[in-house]
Order: sequence, then C-alpha cells, then structure tokens
Amino acid sequence: MDSHFAQSRLIWRPANPARTALDAFRRMVNRKHGFHLRDYHELYKWSVEEDQFWLDLWEFTGIIYSVPPAKILEEGHMKEIPTWFPGARLNYAENVLHRQDDAIACTAARETGSVEHYSFRQLRLLVKEMAAALRVNGVISGDRVAAIVTNAMPAAVIALASASIGAIFSSTATDMGTQGILDRYRQIRPKIIFSETEVTWLGKPINLMPKVTEVAQALGSYGLQTVVLLPSTKSGENLSTHEMARVPSSMSLSAFLATGDNRELVFEQLPFNHPLYILYSSGTTGPPKCIIHTAGGVLLQVKKDHRFSLGLSPDDTYFQFTTTGWMMWPYMLQGLACGSRIILYDGSPFYPDVCDFLKFLSREGVTVFGTSPRFLTDVHAKGIQPSQVASFECLRTLSSTGSVLTAPMFEWTQHAFNSDLHIISVSGGTDVCGAFVGGVPMLPVHAGEIQGKLLGMKVEIFDDNGKNIEDSGVPGELVCTRPHPCLPLGFWGDDSGEKVRKAYFEQYPGVWRQGDFIVKNVETQGLMILGRSDGVLNPSGVRFGSAEIYSVLENFSDYIDDSLCVGQRRKQDKDERVLLFVKMCFGRAFTDELADKIRSAIRATLSPRHVPAHIFEITDIPYTVNGKKIEIAVKQIVSGSNLKPSGTVANPESLQLYYKFRELEKLIGCSLESKARAKL
Repeated sequence: MDSHFAQSRLIWRPANPARTALDAFRRMVNRKHGFHLRDYHELYKWSVEEDQFWLDLWEFTGIIYSVPPAKILEEGHMKEIPTWFPGARLNYAENVLHRQDDAIACTAARETGSVEHYSFRQLRLLVKEMAAALRVNGVISGDRVAAIVTNAMPAAVIALASASIGAIFSSTATDMGTQGILDRYRQIRPKIIFSETEVTWLGKPINLMPKVTEVAQALGSYGLQTVVLLPSTKSGENLSTHEMARVPSSMSLSAFLATGDNRELVFEQLPFNHPLYILYSSGTTGPPKCIIHTAGGVLLQVKKDHRFSLGLSPDDTYFQFTTTGWMMWPYMLQGLACGSRIILYDGSPFYPDVCDFLKFLSREGVTVFGTSPRFLTDVHAKGIQPSQVASFECLRTLSSTGSVLTAPMFEWTQHAFNSDLHIISVSGGTDVCGAFVGGVPMLPVHAGEIQGKLLGMKVEIFDDNGKNIEDSGVPGELVCTRPHPCLPLGFWGDDSGEKVRKAYFEQYPGVWRQGDFIVKNVETQGLMILGRSDGVLNPSGVRFGSAEIYSVLENFSDYIDDSLCVGQRRKQDKDERVLLFVKMCFGRAFTDELADKIRSAIRATLSPRHVPAHIFEITDIPYTVNGKKIEIAVKQIVSGSNLKPSGTVANPESLQLYYKFRELEKLIGCSLESKARAKL
C-alpha cells in the first residue's frame, strides 16, 4: 500500500445506507428524471456534471422562498463566479427560523455549569425583539452589524435578526487581540457593534472593557454609530453609567432592546446572492481578507452538508464546539434550518475537568458532535477513555475538522466513544463556508481517510501543470473545476475581483485552487489532506505534507505533547530542509535516543525521504485562536522573514522561540560544544 495510506484500515460500515437522507435524495433524482443511479459514486458523478443537481437540491431541502428562480445560473460579476438562481427572492433567517413550536431550539451552556434552554418559539420572539431594535436604530439592508461575542444566545439572536433585515453580520471571538479586531472591522466599517463586557475562561473572569473601549474609539471615524454592551456573564448585570461612559456611543443591551417598537418580524425578500456574512482569512502572515458570503449560497450549501453528511433531522441534537470567530459557528447555527436542536457552549471543555464536559455531552443527548483533532488528542493524552466516563448512547456521528485527523486518532476515537460511531473527517474552508470533501454515510470509513468528495463539488487533484493526477495516487493540489453556489461573492473593497482571482484562480486560470495538499487512495477512493499546499515540505524536490509526519508522531504520545513540522529555505541553501519541533510531555526529557527513534519510525512508516533534517525541542507551538497550528508563519521565520504577530495568534510570544533556528550552523555548533563540555 502507498505510504500515505499505510495505516488505513476499515473501521466502520453503514448499517443501513438506504435509510440515509443521502440515499433518499438519490431515489428522488431517479424518480424525477428516470435515471438509474445505483450508488453514491454514480450520484456524485451526475451532481458535478449537471447544474440541475442544484435545483433538485433546492427542492429536496425545502428552501422557503417568495419568488422562484427564473433559471439556475447566469454570468455573474466575475467570469469565474456566476450568479446562481437569478430572480429568486428569499430570506436566510426565515429558512432558519421556520420551526415555531415549543421544542428546544438552543441549549446555552457555560463552563460554569449553567444550562439554559430556549424553544423555537422563544428564539423567534428574541429575534423579533432584536430586529425591531436594529430597525429603529437605523440598520437597513446592506449595513454591517459586527460583534465581539461568545458562543451564546445573544450571538445567535443578533446574527439571525441581522439576516432578517438583510444586514451583513460579522463576528470575532472575545479572545482575539485588539489589533486583530481592528484589522477586520476597519475594513468593513460596521454601523453597530455588539460586545461582551466580561467573559469567564478557565474559571477566571476577564474584563473586556479596555479592549472594547479601544475598538470603539478607533472605529469612530470609520462610521461606527452605536456600541451595544452585553451584560456581564458572571453577574448578568449591566454596567454602571460611569463604566459605560468610557465607551463612545455606547448603551446597554437592555436599553437598546427597549428602543424597539414591538413591530412584527418581517423577513426581507432578497436575491439569492445577497450578502449574509463576512468571514475572514486567518491573517497570520498579512492583513486578513474579508470574505463576503451570500445568503442563498450558505443556506443551500450548508443545508446539503447538514442533511447529507451529518444526517441532521428534527430528532437530532447538534453540538459543534467552536468560537464565534470561526466559520464553524455560522455553519453550526444553520443546524436550526434542519429543525435540529443546537448546543451553544461558552468556555473551555477542560474546565473544571474534561470529564464534566464529556458527561454534559452525553447527558444532553448529543447525536452529532463536531470537534477538532486537537481536542481528541488532548483527551487521549490525559489517558481518559470517554466510554468509561459516560454512555454516549445517543451519539451517532463525530465530525472532526480544523486540521488533519490521523489514522491512529481515528482508531482511538472509534474505540474510545463507541464502535458504531460514524467518524467524519471534513475539509473545506472559510473561503466557501462549507466542505469540499467529508462524510458520506453511504460509504465505509477507513482510518485516516476522508470518505469522499461531496455532492456538487467537482474536486480534482492537479499537479503544478494543471494535469489531473488523482488516479495515480500522487499528492497534488485540491482544486474545484466547476462553480458551486457557495463561492464567495468577493472580498470587501475588492470591486474589480482582482484580489479574489489572485487568491484562488491565479495558478490554474478559471479553476478554484483551495490551497490544500491532498492525495487519493486509489483502492478505497478515500482522500487524505496532507497539509496546506503553501506549507508543503519539499526537500530535494520530494513533496509531502506535515500531516504525514504528525500521523507517525501519534505513536509517541507518551513522550511528545505536540509538534510542528516546517520547511526551511534560505537564500544560501540550494534545497529546502525539513525541521521538526517537538514539545515534550510534562516530566519527559528530549534525548538523542528519542530523536533517533522518531527518525526510524518515520523512515519505516513513510520513507527515508520523509526523515527531517533536524529535530529540535521547543517549549511552545503557535496556534490561531481557532486552534489551528501556525506552520506558514514559522516557516517564514526560520527562512529569514521578520513577522509581526497578528491578533489571530492565540500565543504570539511562542513565535519568538523560532527566530534562533535561522542560523542552524551556529545553533548546532553551540549544542555540540555544550554536549562535549558535559561529557568532560
């Protein structure tokens, strides 16, 4: 077997594929068009060849509209990005809030242990109240409504109320630095900002007032008219008049809502491609791109992912652990459009103890749990077996995204929760607010592999020359060679579309390049993301991804707490060299013997060409506030660039640790000298 899939093993098969929503859609398509599509692979092939797929999806998912589309698509403002469903009129919030009964819509929980439930009827009333206040305060279609908020009820209400009007919602997490917030909101110029005043993390209250004050003062000349301050998460009380006076143009949430006039909730009927959200690129190596997503595109694409990959229905409880600064937050929010209950969780899953978090997950009857490989790895490293903590009798699907879920972690997760669990590894992006490849409940799961390409997403694997190489088993660029409705409308302020073309269409003209390095298992048809393509390791012309190295290091989890693998190429170097940095577990020492064992394991599992040139101990690994390893910035640092950490780096001080590795010869020479002295 190819070294990329050396650890692949069949770990799950669908018990009854015919009972999935995905297969119900296949049968509908066959009936409607007189087709004989026999399985998922044939359904997928049709979905990426015929635009009719998207109209059938519109019908199957029950999109609510006031005016039907005149046709499926026409030429758009950019030749690479067409206009979908011209003539149609709909409202995103109306589709999300279609359910109006007394079943629970949202369960809002905090690390402090508080849990509150809100019915679909209550949620709609809260949105009605918020929308009225927004309208009275001058918010109209196209205005930007921004937020610095936790994953709690106010965030959901503000987002949906904004969408009901046609305003464009944008949010950042409360742990983002002031500069990171300003880098984003100075570009989009919000009319109104909602902000937390205090949050609790790991049991400690954090005062956000200095940050909010600085942001409000800086945005005053950028069109900001109102700052709405949310009550303290600790006391639930509003700030005093004296405290609020420090923040320009501010008022409490209760005062803001009191300005409303109790008008009826009106869902503005808007074009399919009307702007809904502005999401942001990570901005770790430059200014963040402000990515505009359309209401219809997000609605149709995410509903497809939820119904077909996650299998969401009105009987489900969906818990995606996320902050409001990650694309997975609006992705999660739309679970309501399937009639499902969603869990909004504010705080750390490790406070006061991760076992409490796991018990909460089981106690609330979560059927679909979305998390990250990092969370699973941390639970594993603590020696915790989730199935011994709680029953998880309702848990059906576990979805992992944000980084690569390695084969060993696939297998551990399968045994740690329950053997019938459908484990999904998903890859998409903020760029499309959806997934390209992910879970297919009609297909088997092999450890370490993404099950398949998702319907309507014509994913291919290209070499540098634009040739499809996926059936060769050789890694290449993940591209999408046919437009889909969730392509972004553009970047804020980039009216010509030049920045969008440069970001996604420059390498392969007319073809979307996602920026991921991917390989296909020609035997199973499964896929594996090997890392970001701009971070691909390339020693002596041999290209491979960091995920391959991380997968091997899972076998050293008793010694290594975390790791980072990057390429180093300096002006004086002919070839790139691979540097592996390892953060040791508490009480474990980094030794030459351990380094040799790591090299031997990589050589045996992958190949001699994958063995890093150097392995170094490091005390910290940089992460974004959304929990993603920062490889590109470290690669640039060790290759000679000077970087100013952006507001998206959760632990910016860690980047300073890597500057000394620019001069390896001096560093290694000093290390050898120290060892020689120690022997004397």
